[in-house]
Amino acid sequence: MTKKLPRPVEVTKLKNGMTIVTDRMDHLESIALGLWIKAGSRDELPDQHGIAHFLEHMAFKGTHSRTARDIAVQIENVGGDLNAATSIETTSFCARILKKDVQLAIEILSDILNNSLFDPLELTREQHVILQEIGAAQDSPEDTVFDYFQETAFNGQALGRTIMGTPKTVSSFSSKDLRAYLFDHYHGPNMVLAASGAVDHDKIMKLVETRFTNFGNTLPKEPENGYYTGGEKRLKKDLMEAQIILGFKGRAYHADEYYASQVLALLLGGGMSSRLFQEVREKRGLCYSIHAFHWSFSDIGTFGIHTATQDSDVSELLPVILNELKKSSNTIEQTELDRARAQINAGLMMNMESPIARSGQIARQILLFGRLISNEELMERINGLTVQSLRDHTGRLFQESNPTLSAIGPIDHLPDLEEIKNHLS
Repeated sequence: MTKKLPRPVEVTKLKNGMTIVTDRMDHLESIALGLWIKAGSRDELPDQHGIAHFLEHMAFKGTHSRTARDIAVQIENVGGDLNAATSIETTSFCARILKKDVQLAIEILSDILNNSLFDPLELTREQHVILQEIGAAQDSPEDTVFDYFQETAFNGQALGRTIMGTPKTVSSFSSKDLRAYLFDHYHGPNMVLAASGAVDHDKIMKLVETRFTNFGNTLPKEPENGYYTGGEKRLKKDLMEAQIILGFKGRAYHADEYYASQVLALLLGGGMSSRLFQEVREKRGLCYSIHAFHWSFSDIGTFGIHTATQDSDVSELLPVILNELKKSSNTIEQTELDRARAQINAGLMMNMESPIARSGQIARQILLFGRLISNEELMERINGLTVQSLRDHTGRLFQESNPTLSAIGPIDHLPDLEEIKNHLS
């Protein structure tokens, strides 16, 4: 059944439960199109660590009718491009093409997911590539500190494992393992094909419905619920700067305080006018950059502050940050809330100008909420926040959970976790 919505958006659900959603942008000649699957690194068993990401790579390495080179050449012959990404909760395979080439893009996406060979020779080559990717990430303290943070916030859980896997697990994967993971997690009800731009919904629907019938209509098993643990992980290393993340238990996408957490992240560390940037960087010169973030998942989330500083400033930096966090629960002002609202509204409007952003947004909304959420509805929720409700939320956020601290580099003078807790109490 196809539903037409107030925006130039149409949604159709196929018999196998797969959703097709298109978002027409009449002024464009191109289409951003992607297949999104609600399956990512948190769906992996311990011995599968990294297989979602590995499957994403292997999907482009040849099918029964196309070699890896054929896939690349055919899409680039028409000026298009293919890409893919794996996250904690989703995997996506995307194409950007001119509207006349939409059939080719859908044929290729269908082919790589229905007919991939997972050839052992290609598999060995790609294992080597991913091992280099893992090594490069481990050589980057800016990346590793985030891995440490996630691992510590969700200790002992799939949510806390890296997306790329480990050399041991990646080296163990076989063609049989990839097919088994694909069979277990790629099902119609948790798949969305989203397209934005110069789209013809009926044409796309007809192209898709005959090419993705191999995916069953049963819902795959849900991953275990995540639970926040907190704690600390430190690595002393001879570096020019100490990389530091301080975090707390955040909110899930569906939680009542999700939007308050998003606004707070902007207010505290979302730009050069934010509290932390002004106090830590501009007034005191303790770092080059500092930002706050709120990462949400379907059942849990994390709120964090990331910065980096030289050895001589480590001991001063964290107390200044903690003072700002503690102070914010009593001193947030209306002008700050208004500025955060304006930033969110501008971001939503700017995304409306990008077919890639729009296709990703509608796909995620269908997967996470089961429906599309208009920008007007999103801003209505943001506008419903008051200074007092934001202050109250801030106080709870920094008090209710054990902090998470991850740090790499010259960190001898970094306060310990008990000091951090006492400072916030």
